Amino acid sequence: MGIADRRQREKEQRKTEIIEAAERLFFSRSYEDVSMEDIAREVELNKATIYLYFKNKETLFATIVLRGVQILKEKYMECMEKQVPGIVKVALMGQAYYQFSQEYPDYLRMIHFYGSERFSRENPCTAEIGKGYGTCRLILRDAIQEGIDDGTIRADLDPFLTSMYLMISFMGILSMENKWKLVIEAEGFSYEQFASEFFRFITPAISSGEESHKMDVKDFASFGFFLTEPVALEKKKRKKS
Repeated sequence: MGIADRRQREKEQRKTEIIEAAERLFFSRSYEDVSMEDIAREVELNKATIYLYFKNKETLFATIVLRGVQILKEKYMECMEKQVPGIVKVALMGQAYYQFSQEYPDYLRMIHFYGSERFSRENPCTAEIGKGYGTCRLILRDAIQEGIDDGTIRADLDPFLTSMYLMISFMGILSMENKWKLVIEAEGFSYEQFASEFFRFITPAISSGEESHKMDVKDFASFGFFLTEPVALEKKKRKKS
């Protein structure tokens, strides 16, 4: 290995170390509570060195967000590659989004926070993040189109609009404020039940209903889709008013 190659490798390694140090801090604190000085101390480098790799804190934050988006995209691609009916792929992608929220809650929090208007559109990572998240929606759109083509999803639905409805629904459910979770729990349901019930709610709405292609959400289990027990069976008894 030549000197130039070794220096490039060392540069990439240092950049990765900076990203991972920043990730640890952003995962444990809010965006406002992390400074470039904090990141420099975490990675044991001079702050000036950090700026050689990243223009500012926002760019570094966006780089980490991009990591999370890439993980989500890979999960969607895995669902798309399965040899299952289109409507099942749609359910599996919803499940993949939920699993992502459980496995990588900090990435999800950062992704949603980055979507706020406080970040500059001039950030070079913004377009890449939008493209990555957009790819997830396009994969979902293609799954919907497959469902229309194979007869498991209603032919009168527009794939683009339906993918938007579903992605926005996924984001809304998974970024729910704690006060709403408390409302759900006060009525005797768990948050997990609430998220699970979405699929029982949405599947009949998009299903073609044709007898030859009719599928119930319970039929998805054989394809790797799982649900909690029906809410009616687990729901706690409410006190009579």
